[in-house]
Amino acid sequence: MFPKNKIINNDSSNQLSAGKSRKARIITASAFFFALCAFGAVAVVPRAPDASNLPVKFITQELALPTLAEQISAISQNRQPFVHEEKIRAGDTLATLLSRLGVNDDAATAFIKNDKTAHAVLQLKAGKQVQAQTTEDGALQWLRAPLSTSKDNVFKNLVITRDGEKFSAAEVTPPLEKRVEMLSGVIKSSLFATMDAAQVADSDALVAQIVDMFSTNIDFASDLRRGDRFDVVYETFWQNGQFIRSGRILAGEFINAGTKYQSVWFDDPNSKEGGSYFGLDGKSLKKAFLKSPLEFSRISSGFSMRLHPISGQWKQHKGIDFAAATGTAIRASGDGTIDFIGKRGGYGNMVVIKHWAHYSTAYGHMSRFNSNLRQGSKVHQGEVIGYVGTTGWSTGPHLHYEFRVNNEPRDPMSVNIQNAQTLTGPELARFSYIADDMGHRFALLNPESKDIKLASR
Repeated sequence: MFPKNKIINNDSSNQLSAGKSRKARIITASAFFFALCAFGAVAVVPRAPDASNLPVKFITQELALPTLAEQISAISQNRQPFVHEEKIRAGDTLATLLSRLGVNDDAATAFIKNDKTAHAVLQLKAGKQVQAQTTEDGALQWLRAPLSTSKDNVFKNLVITRDGEKFSAAEVTPPLEKRVEMLSGVIKSSLFATMDAAQVADSDALVAQIVDMFSTNIDFASDLRRGDRFDVVYETFWQNGQFIRSGRILAGEFINAGTKYQSVWFDDPNSKEGGSYFGLDGKSLKKAFLKSPLEFSRISSGFSMRLHPISGQWKQHKGIDFAAATGTAIRASGDGTIDFIGKRGGYGNMVVIKHWAHYSTAYGHMSRFNSNLRQGSKVHQGEVIGYVGTTGWSTGPHLHYEFRVNNEPRDPMSVNIQNAQTLTGPELARFSYIADDMGHRFALLNPESKDIKLASR
């Protein structure tokens, strides 16, 4: 028997049990949520499908091609001018020349015939190149032709231009085009002959520069040997595709009697000449004194005892005689001041130049002096001071040259003459860039020169 007041309800008990169970699950889920917040949620990214398994779909589409009429229309909207070039032929008339140039323009023809400047086209010599630009139907746009060389050796162009329905003509000086060229030669007889054999344009100007570059190390009258070689890099100037003149030698290499001399031009705005030549090591090739005051001559009598040609006695010859034709230019062998200019005994017409400190040079037997020089005048190395003659005690035209130290004659061929300048610092760095380029050019011109001994300075 059960007590009356105690009621047993199974459904309520089950509900209570289920409530506790749900509460436990809620607590467990909450705990898991806070755990994720504490340690970070882990994201799960779905894996991308393999591209090789994706289906491939081909799409074909036909494109419409433009019709012939459409193509012609497009071309007509973007017309290009025609440029013709022809040489004037012997017997050409204006009509035949313009016809070959593709010009079919009565107004242009009439202008050329009647305009004084444009009429020069009819006076051009055979072989001249003429260019003309026309439209496709032959209307002249412009015409250009080279005129004869002017007095200063500069070309001018005749230029005819169209402006609407009118034409104009003018003489225009085209710009000079500068090119850098390279040249090699092997001495067989003389430097001049080698240049002539190579048929080099403006060869005399190049020879003069080569002599000037190396004149403090090489006497081109007596030191040259058969088989000597030179390589030069030099400027040339052109107009209308025609050679005008040569410019400066930018770099040179001369192999004389098995010894190599190299030089590179380096611009110097503070220099009277605008720059000077240096060896590839940055040491100046310009020395205090030239090896010879004449560009081309031969030594007829050295610094030694000799039988005097007039007195017939053995006597010390205290200078060097350079045989040369009367009128040959004599150059100052170094910078200095004219100490004496005039007649002096057996020397005849004579110039004495005082250099720095205790150095001086004397030049005798001159035919005449440079008219601009006076006692006290300043002269620069290489400047012409007079001309070869046979005044004084002389049996033939030659220059008597003396090199003096403390007014005592010395043999100029044996005096150790130092370089004038050596580049340093930023100038040397700038020069080295140029020298490297020229060194590569020398290697191209003469690969074997790398094995030849370089002259010490």
